[in-house]
This record gives sequence, C-alpha cells and structure tokens, in this order.
Amino acid sequence: MADVVDAPARGRFELTENGLTAFATYRRAGNRVTIPHVEAPVPLRGKGTASRLMQGIVALARADGSKIVPSCPYAAAWFRRYPQNADVLDRS
Repeated sequence: MADVVDAPARGRFELTENGLTAFATYRRAGNRVTIPHVEAPVPLRGKGTASRLMQGIVALARADGSKIVPSCPYAAAWFRRYPQNADVLDRS
C-alpha cells in the first residue's frame, strides 16, 4: 500500500512522493467519506501518484469500515477503472 496518511485537521488524505504532496479532500458523516476533490502537483501527474493515493484511501477505508462516496470525477473514474475496489463504495 502507498504511504497515504489521513490529515483530519486539513480534511484530506495525503501521499507525498518526491517531496511533493498529492491529496484528496474529504468530508466525513458517520462511516461515509465523501471525496469531492483529488489533486496531484503537476510534476507528479501522469506517473500514477493519484492512483496510488486512491489505493491507499481504499486500504484505510477497509481498515476502519468506512464507505466512500466519490463525488470527484477523477475518484469516480478511478473506481470504474478498478471495480475490484467497489466493496468500499457507499451504495445508499
């Protein structure tokens, strides 16, 4: 798993690679985690950083029983690309 950390004071998950931080903002409501935005710094784009960030977020969700609502277009597309991770999606 990528070394993704939850930074609740900033309301985001973070992954640092090559000294730069990619992040996904979130809102929690009970065990639901809505992800409205995923962003990687320009030098990290196209290198799989955002995908590794999403993989780490999925691992954290599985570990704590959270369900993800991917409202960000990138996050939603990522889940379509990797349907094996659908177990953490909120279906309500």
